Amino acid sequence: MKLYEKAPAKINLMLDVLHKRPDGYHEVEMIMTMVDLADRLTITELSGNTITISSQAGYIPLDDKNLAYQAANKIKERYGIRQGVHIHIDKQIPVAAGLAGGSSDAAAALRGLNRLWKLDIPHADMMELGASIGSDVPFCITGGTALATGRGELLTPLPSPPDCWVILAKPPINVSTAGVYGRLRADQIKQHPSAAAMQKAIEQQSFEAICSELGNVLEDVTLSHYPEVQQLKQTMQQLGADGVLMSGSGPTVFGLVSKESKVARIYNGLRGFCHEVYAVRMLT
Repeated sequence: MKLYEKAPAKINLMLDVLHKRPDGYHEVEMIMTMVDLADRLTITELSGNTITISSQAGYIPLDDKNLAYQAANKIKERYGIRQGVHIHIDKQIPVAAGLAGGSSDAAAALRGLNRLWKLDIPHADMMELGASIGSDVPFCITGGTALATGRGELLTPLPSPPDCWVILAKPPINVSTAGVYGRLRADQIKQHPSAAAMQKAIEQQSFEAICSELGNVLEDVTLSHYPEVQQLKQTMQQLGADGVLMSGSGPTVFGLVSKESKVARIYNGLRGFCHEVYAVRMLT
């Protein structure tokens, strides 16, 4: 038996860090949404009791460091599954990019294996499994648009933002999420973006207000250590994107664009600056 699952990338329309928690995580407020750039997983049953991973990409782990592997392992352990599985990941989302590619792969593996093995896992249990793998996995399980609080695992669904183009550009560097959070001093953040204002902009379907409310407190940390991210952000603004922000801990920068006539100019201008550039739509 074989089945397929799509694993879309996410962007943060806003990301705020409130304080460091006693458990070592940071308390966050984020509004996230999905974009139409996706990995694709092919999930195939194996006769033995093993988990194997393959990918056309030569730069992702194929062992228990892979989040899709971890997802399969957790389902097998939790539900006593003795069946083996092979997961092939057609990798399209840049790695270590602030786009939750690994988390989305894990979420797709959980969804796919739930279907493959007809487990009918309750939604709350699926979310708990996802949170045990990574903070972004619960959001990637449900998709759509949501306000995420706690360490990112507590979700409040929101309406889809108005449809627009999203230009994604990743400079040729990898950024460690743990490293960025490790350098962040939550008590020294000077300006906090407003989750309430962004939520209102989305509910009113105001593209202009969404662009004006974009904010990410991790930018100061990443931009100060990686000047190429700062340069990329400035370039995207100069090329005419309506709203520009770094996603997650970076280094990917995204630009929201309302007019299709602008897309080619921004895309081509960025291609001269970095290799990994994508013009996609918001998933609504």
